[in-house]
Amino acid sequence: MTPVKNYQAHQSRVTMILFVLELEWVLSTGQDKQFAWHCSESGQRLGGYRTSAVASGLQFDVETRHVFIGDHSGQVTILKLEQENCTLVTTFRGHTGGVTALCWDPVQRVLFSGSSDHSVIMWDIGGRKGTAIELQGHNDRVQALSYAQHTRQLISCGGDGGIVVWNMDVERQETPEWLDSDSCQKCDQPFFWNFKQMWDSKKIGLRQHHCRKCGKAVCGKCSSKRSSIPLMGFEFEVRVCDSCHEAITDEERAPTATLHDSKHNIVHVHFDATRGWLLTSRTDKVIKLWDMTPVVS
Repeated sequence: MTPVKNYQAHQSRVTMILFVLELEWVLSTGQDKQFAWHCSESGQRLGGYRTSAVASGLQFDVETRHVFIGDHSGQVTILKLEQENCTLVTTFRGHTGGVTALCWDPVQRVLFSGSSDHSVIMWDIGGRKGTAIELQGHNDRVQALSYAQHTRQLISCGGDGGIVVWNMDVERQETPEWLDSDSCQKCDQPFFWNFKQMWDSKKIGLRQHHCRKCGKAVCGKCSSKRSSIPLMGFEFEVRVCDSCHEAITDEERAPTATLHDSKHNIVHVHFDATRGWLLTSRTDKVIKLWDMTPVVS
């Protein structure tokens, strides 16, 4: 093995790197909060962009020359790259924690982001509708993502040792915005900060909760039940108000993902679609090979 070229790309440790064979570009991000791209043949630096935080995810679309950068602040940045300059397209946020992994599907034109908040979000980039679908199937940070285009299944791996295979060939629903209210939107009991209503009604204020299906602000008595809502991305049981619990059908509770315990803290994955094999590596230096054909098919 012979070294061919060195790229003086960053002032600090490199965090992510991509080689774009079609354009002969090397894309990279570093702890210096810089994104850079170089010509792989000449080694010349073609351009750069300063991100708001240290980047932790990097994906590229060859057809449109859009680069997607996820960072530790939870922001995703989209840049349009030219030969020697770049243009900021947009930035968006949806996670309450830092972005830990990105995965791009160039066919359906959707971007998947994993986060330290235990969730995955599917961003509809190509549809131009601003749709963001949340997926909740981990009990710890999501650390790696891979997408099987031929079956439209997403594979997410996390610090909890979980490998979740998501069926993305179903019509999923966005989670509702949580509504604000000073009293329960079901029984009208005041919440504990609503001193006026507490005084007028001579009642003790209650703690506020939110129904994950309708988004209404409710008290504990009016949201005493739990249910999974797989089409909204909730594979685990979550809090719902009593009326929504009664309205959810058995068909709506049918799982849209399969959950598997790898029994190790996965930090990197690689999926080979031709054989249906999944490679995982973890923090204890162990690499595992999985036959995924029973679940990814």
